[in-house]
Amino acid sequence: MNLDQFSGSARQLGGSLKEQWGLLTHADPTVVAGRRDQLLGRIQQLQGNVRDASRKQLRQWENANNDLRIGLARTR
Repeated sequence: MNLDQFSGSARQLGGSLKEQWGLLTHADPTVVAGRRDQLLGRIQQLQGNVRDASRKQLRQWENANNDLRIGLARTR
């Protein structure tokens, strides 16, 4: 889990707590703000997932094409 994923999860939890507090106190703006925080947290978490997947794919490509990278380094 990278920092984006962790922060996203934390933001979602905070948003859920804020939403519940708003429901208990009948404060509609707080409910809306909590739902907004949950959405932002989910987006941040998904971006972290994409970033991790991209790094993994790049490492796999580099490992699969190690000979190509060595050859390129020799021609420079």
